[in-house]
Amino acid sequence: MTSKYKQRINSGIVTPLQQFIRREKSAGIILGLSVVAALALANSPWSDAYFHFFEHRLGFLVDGEPYLDYSLHHWINDGLMSMFFFVVGLELKREFIGGELADPRHTLLPIGAAVAGMLVPALIYTALNAGTPAAGGWGIPMATDIAFSLAIVYVLGDRVPLAAKVFLTTLAIVDDLGAVVVIALFYTSEISLVNLGVGVAFLALMLSANKLGVKNVVFYGIIGIGGVWTAFLMSGIHATIAAVLAAFAIPADARLPEAEYLKRAAAHLRDFAGMRPNGVATLDEEQVEVIARMRDDTRDAIPPSQRLEHAMHPFVSFVVMPVFALANAGVSFGGLDADAVFSTWVAPGVALGLLAGKPLGIVLSVLLLTRMGVTRPAGLTLRRIVGLGFLASIGFTMSMFISTLAFTDATMLLQAKLGIFAASIAGGAIGYRLLK
Repeated sequence: MTSKYKQRINSGIVTPLQQFIRREKSAGIILGLSVVAALALANSPWSDAYFHFFEHRLGFLVDGEPYLDYSLHHWINDGLMSMFFFVVGLELKREFIGGELADPRHTLLPIGAAVAGMLVPALIYTALNAGTPAAGGWGIPMATDIAFSLAIVYVLGDRVPLAAKVFLTTLAIVDDLGAVVVIALFYTSEISLVNLGVGVAFLALMLSANKLGVKNVVFYGIIGIGGVWTAFLMSGIHATIAAVLAAFAIPADARLPEAEYLKRAAAHLRDFAGMRPNGVATLDEEQVEVIARMRDDTRDAIPPSQRLEHAMHPFVSFVVMPVFALANAGVSFGGLDADAVFSTWVAPGVALGLLAGKPLGIVLSVLLLTRMGVTRPAGLTLRRIVGLGFLASIGFTMSMFISTLAFTDATMLLQAKLGIFAASIAGGAIGYRLLK
């Protein structure tokens, strides 16, 4: 392998992946601390105040009538989490255009593993809960928490080869896409066709503006939030779906093409180099003007979708997801007994779906696809596949979110959370041990 080819591999795959994993590692740590804080508050003397806080209602009054009047908990799950799904949509679009999902032929193994890793847990849960009021929770054990799983991979460092990291990252991305589809198709309330039509019209406006070459992110923000998201929220279709659709409508091509940007950048640098230094700390007006043009060209050379993804990802990782965890991960163990936990098969269904179904689906699909002729990277040994399968059973964030959509009954919701906690902790520990 030539040094030039190695350099291209490092710059195109290794470095971006390392940066992504480092970011997810930090997000996973903050998310874990938020879960611990929620559990501590729920089991402290301030437990009542903690739960009551998220019941406060926020909304607007229009001619004395309440408008968008929801609890704080509802605003977090439908509002803040829409930002999370918006970033997920931007990441998915980037992956489809020029990332891991651009050519499915090269990613058949993790895509097949992701699909099987969603179907088997759903089947296990359904087998235990079919025909009961808890049957609707089948989507809960389908999801993988990318922040927690990649945080563990990062802690393991060089013990996990690049091929295994790419496999898990691609699997988690496809898993996110599957969760979005499941929410859209199966976890919606009664639909208001009028509001849905308004939302679709605003979405069509965003797509038309994209085709016409509009690159202004403020325009897309106003139409996306004030139009698409609000209309979908009122239509009965979960507002997070609007966030994903809006993300796909954001332009993924830059105002300034790469070749033109390089020419302008070289010209700006020549202009700046040709200016005589003034000998003081401040710059001359001509120097400031050149730097301002370089800054504007740099902004125009980045596609709006990637600009938004880059700008929003830290806020989503370090604010939105921790707040979601604080609002949803609080489980009070006071007075909890076995009869309450096992009054239905929700907790066993979720726990077994994640802890057994995820690894089983992933491992069997990889073995089947390999037998059918799909190439398996050299570093992806069977032991590592099993270990990654257990890491994929960490389903905290998305599983917790789907559980809030699946159940309105407080007991079933509690049982689902306990199943998620048990499977995620055990899956993370087993996966870490196998990969180490």
